[in-house]
Amino acid sequence: MTVITTIRKVTIDLENKAKQIAKDLSIPYVTRNNLGIDKIKQQENVDTVIVVKKDKLVLDLPTGEMFFHPNMAQVRMKRLRCGDIDNMLEAMGGREFLQNKTILDCTLGFASDAIISSYGVGPKGKVIGLEVNPLIALIVKDGLKTYLPTNYDLKSAMDNITVINQDYLSFLKEQADNSFDVIYFDPMFRHALTDSKSLNPLRQLADMRAVSHEALNEAKRVAKYRIVFKENSRSLEFSRLGFTKICGGKYAPIHYGVIDLN
Repeated sequence: MTVITTIRKVTIDLENKAKQIAKDLSIPYVTRNNLGIDKIKQQENVDTVIVVKKDKLVLDLPTGEMFFHPNMAQVRMKRLRCGDIDNMLEAMGGREFLQNKTILDCTLGFASDAIISSYGVGPKGKVIGLEVNPLIALIVKDGLKTYLPTNYDLKSAMDNITVINQDYLSFLKEQADNSFDVIYFDPMFRHALTDSKSLNPLRQLADMRAVSHEALNEAKRVAKYRIVFKENSRSLEFSRLGFTKICGGKYAPIHYGVIDLN
């Protein structure tokens, strides 16, 4: 179970924001009253607390804190602005092809890949990000709006992402044929590349289900040009799902499976 509260030095705006989120998620709002987060967890008998801060939302989980930050998207965008290529964008067709296209990111997570996808399609393109977990969707949706980036390109890319809290299979079934130019899957890796403690909060909440053949078949119907699937380079998921075209550097730890449709 989850509850929501604010920082100790609460303002009317922060309190109203917390109460609105509580209403939207149908969770209890707890007045902070100078209590520590651990005390609130004990008092409310919960293990997860959303804390509304001045500049962000923070999820306090048993495995640590989780909040939005563009992370590696900033580094990747800097490289792109310097003329480098990005393996994910190349798998999607390259920046020239992607201009003004629409991309459906079925597994949004922290939105790092979605930000780069958004940069790739440009301001006249569009990225829709699906996130099945309501708490991750909340944190990322709010973060994309409130985080203050260091450059215009990053801000523009973040602004051009629409976050939807929905399972990708049910969403795909609702879409018409050829609704999106590119559909992207980045499920949690069957075997993590690193044992990074910073990812523990995400792993606790993330959807660990493998992509099904049913979902892939729906994606083939809904995508106009191609489907891109990200996985550990040594993963057997590529062969299980029938990806025969694999992109990425020879020694890169991450590869991208591609299905061309037109």
